[in-house]
Amino acid sequence: MAFVLILFATFAGAAQAPNQNSSPPFAPDTQEPPEPPGGTHVCGVLPNFRTVNESEVAGPLTTHQKFTVATKDSFDLPLVLLAGGLAGIGQWADQNPSFGQGMAGFGKRLVTGYADQAIGNMMTEGIFPAMLHEDPRYYRRATGGTWSRTGYAATRIFVTHTDSGRKRFNYSEWLGNAAATAVSNAYYPDGRKVGSNVLKLTEQCGIDGLSQVLKEFWPDLKRKFFEHHPQDSNQGH
Repeated sequence: MAFVLILFATFAGAAQAPNQNSSPPFAPDTQEPPEPPGGTHVCGVLPNFRTVNESEVAGPLTTHQKFTVATKDSFDLPLVLLAGGLAGIGQWADQNPSFGQGMAGFGKRLVTGYADQAIGNMMTEGIFPAMLHEDPRYYRRATGGTWSRTGYAATRIFVTHTDSGRKRFNYSEWLGNAAATAVSNAYYPDGRKVGSNVLKLTEQCGIDGLSQVLKEFWPDLKRKFFEHHPQDSNQGH
């Protein structure tokens, strides 16, 4: 109950923030978005649909576009593979022991793990950004030193852009994941205490921060290690 009260108190504070969308400095970008830098997946598994190069942002997303991004991230086949990997780890560590072992236990961990990812994505990238007028995209910096870019990417779980182009605390990230954590109590009988919920919320936001670090550097790694450049071959002749 305390966790739910904290969630609604924080949401109320965000909702009472001054409306920064009354006179936006730029109009919503209704054009078809370009392919994310590095492609639609990081390492072929991690969904990358909400990544954009910071220098190429033309305007905020419409509500429809926000839900389109959230849907692509949530209902993506490689996400099932990721959930399967996490289910295997959970099985090995006997997390949520009420699920049991064997194929039945693995199946429950797979389904609930996928639900965690899908619900979290819809909350943080679609529902809360639409309600709070925040931009769910990760603005990839693409320039600067390694440590500077790493720090920037990791801290975007705390900082986001509004639809008016300003920066503020990333309410969608934390409230969205808090709401997803609250929903997960319906299918995780072993972790319904306040402490367990706070830990899960912190872990999910931390995972989001790590994924943004991967998204920041993935295009660079892909060009260096995975793309074949014809000019490189010609230099060998």
